[in-house]
Amino acid sequence: MSRSPTDSWQAEIRAELANLEEIALATKPSSGDLPNLCGVDIDGVSMPLRQAIGGDHLIYLDFKQRYDLDRRIGEAEAAGNSRVVAALRQSQQRAGVLVADVSGHKATDALVAAMLHQAFLLGAYYELDLFGEITTRLFEHINQRFYKSTTLNKYLTMLYGEVSEKGKFRFFSAGHPAPLVFAGRPGRIEHLSEDQLVRFPPVGMFASNAYMDELVDPGPLGYKRPYEVSEVDLLEAGDLLLLYTDGFAEHGGDRYLSERAEGVLEAVRGRTAAEICEHLRRDLLDFAPPEDDISFVVIKKTE
Repeated sequence: MSRSPTDSWQAEIRAELANLEEIALATKPSSGDLPNLCGVDIDGVSMPLRQAIGGDHLIYLDFKQRYDLDRRIGEAEAAGNSRVVAALRQSQQRAGVLVADVSGHKATDALVAAMLHQAFLLGAYYELDLFGEITTRLFEHINQRFYKSTTLNKYLTMLYGEVSEKGKFRFFSAGHPAPLVFAGRPGRIEHLSEDQLVRFPPVGMFASNAYMDELVDPGPLGYKRPYEVSEVDLLEAGDLLLLYTDGFAEHGGDRYLSERAEGVLEAVRGRTAAEICEHLRRDLLDFAPPEDDISFVVIKKTE
């Protein structure tokens, strides 16, 4: 007995979605991607609302593991480029984290996240070769690419930051929730003040005019301001930095972050970043059923 046209169409759609899921899952970080940085412990969790993929995305950069920095340092020294040498040596003592959230929480939103994944990692190679570090120039070009290829109803927020072995976190945020600091003493969440945070619109919503070979028509919204870097310090061992998507911030009708998170972090602050993440994951699910993709990263100063 032959299948109906409807059955065939549904089977084809399922196969296409399975193929999309396979591609998107290949961009998700594994435990081996987690940075190994002296004095800092990093881990994270991503929980798609539906199926195995969604619009949230995490990328970790262990510069010493992922890139041949020694080769680049040797080449820069041979070329007499002391500025690049100095930047590369600093990169040896840093780790990068990117947290992104595509508007919506459908499985197909993972395609936009995969576009960001490939653009960022490819651009990072060139940034290290040219400048010895990842600069805001890369994100200006990524923003321009998304502005030209996506619509206003499909945008993404993003936070990219780098933490040093001493606990200094330098970052920029494009429409993304600000990081939270949990100070081991006095054991409470500290929100960044306005002078610690420079805010920018989501990626692709406004055109860039910094470092562009060719400017595009910005339309009635105009150009966005050039990206700037913000900075926060983890001062003592046991201090935590929490990066997250709006699914975490808005969980339980905005109540989890305001009513529960601080007590949970206080209870588990002595554990590893991986253990803290797992405890948060279970507690989030116990508190309320998810209504969005939820992702978060814990950065803990250990010495």
